[in-house]
Amino acid sequence: MGQGELNIKVRRLAADDLGDVSAIFGWYAVNSAATFEEAPRAESEWSELRRQLDSLGLPFLVAEVDGKVAGYAYVGPWRRKPAYRYTVEDSVFITPGLTGLGIGRRLLSELIGAATEAGARQMIAVIAESEADASVGLHKACGFTEAGRLKDVGYKHGRWISTLILQRQIP
Repeated sequence: MGQGELNIKVRRLAADDLGDVSAIFGWYAVNSAATFEEAPRAESEWSELRRQLDSLGLPFLVAEVDGKVAGYAYVGPWRRKPAYRYTVEDSVFITPGLTGLGIGRRLLSELIGAATEAGARQMIAVIAESEADASVGLHKACGFTEAGRLKDVGYKHGRWISTLILQRQIP
């Protein structure tokens, strides 16, 4: 299936989506280094994150393909100190098997717009370098530039993992 054939709909997260979001993230937590989490999060943790982001006015989006959740994206505070209040960190995950079809680009593009509407001025992406090619390409295609690297800051699946930090001014 080519990118032009997909009917991608991006919308705000609904409570009914939390199970799908949890399943997507759980796969990455267990099977990859894309997140430094090592175990899936309970659906209740996703519900609490949704509540926190809503209270801050920050976006949490899902992408649907053929009526099914195919990925999600949200921004959270970069740091909790008040001076960082206009800087956010993004998180984008696509259903395994549906990567490379344009879903991530659509999600991240809409996330940037929603974060701008929420008052953010800078967006940060922290990407585990061990599996970074697709994520780095996605972020660079959406206007992010390299801001730095942190060497061997994570240990997962029996190896040390460095992170690449990308940054984008918004709007």
